[in-house]
Amino acid sequence: MSSNIIVIGGSRNIGYFSALRFLAKGSTVTFLLRTPSVFDKDTTIQEYVKSGKAYLVKGDCQIEADVQRVWDEAGSKGPVDLLLSTVGTYPNFTLTKGFVQNPVGLVTQSFFNVLCTFPINQSPQPKVITLSSIGLSRTSHDSLPLALKPLYGWMLAAPHKDKLGMEVLAAHAAGWSWDYKNDGEPGDDVMRGEPWGTAWRTRKGLPAEGTIKRMLVIRPALLTDGDCKADKAGRKGEPYRVSEKELGGYTVSRKDVAHFITEAVTEKWDQYEGKRVNIAY
Repeated sequence: MSSNIIVIGGSRNIGYFSALRFLAKGSTVTFLLRTPSVFDKDTTIQEYVKSGKAYLVKGDCQIEADVQRVWDEAGSKGPVDLLLSTVGTYPNFTLTKGFVQNPVGLVTQSFFNVLCTFPINQSPQPKVITLSSIGLSRTSHDSLPLALKPLYGWMLAAPHKDKLGMEVLAAHAAGWSWDYKNDGEPGDDVMRGEPWGTAWRTRKGLPAEGTIKRMLVIRPALLTDGDCKADKAGRKGEPYRVSEKELGGYTVSRKDVAHFITEAVTEKWDQYEGKRVNIAY
């Protein structure tokens, strides 16, 4: 069935691969892109643009008005069925500070904007899927394979702290419990933004706790650029594992995560709505 979908962070990787799958299934996809020209030479996307199935909205997910604009653009075509947020960036290494992320709080602040512009009165509400990671909480980090613990504890510390802030917001909006002692506290540098500071719950427009029920948080293992195993015909068994419990897995490809996203939305939403799930080989 055709769906009306917003993708934020879809210029590459999981957001892009997911969008292609949704478009192939007949859905309409509206992208929020800082640089729409990123698709100028993408013949596949351009064909969908010409056919009126893909729409490119110029904007920055860190600016609330731009996120509102993508809701409005997609909403002009009918009720929005899904917002997929796969926003992320890569940390940079410096001799003085080690691995740092710029801008700090990119994922958290963009998700603030998603929630503060969310069409709360639409019925049914849009589904929301946001991308996180394994290894964020103390329990999750303890379950990591030993070889991955230094990578997650040092090299990926900055982007994971950012995703932790996003998860705090998702828990607030969905009404999930959050144990700050064991699940973690992202800190003021990630949650900070004018004018709310540490009192982030008071930000204007932020939905009340527990009012967004159609939420799914996906926590992949270490992401790779490998092929989509799920697409290989004749493969025996499940191509990847998905569970609310810790999996202790090493990796999963971005293309397989995209496969899971599209299958979860189109075939298995009742199974995954309102959950935080891990995915790994």
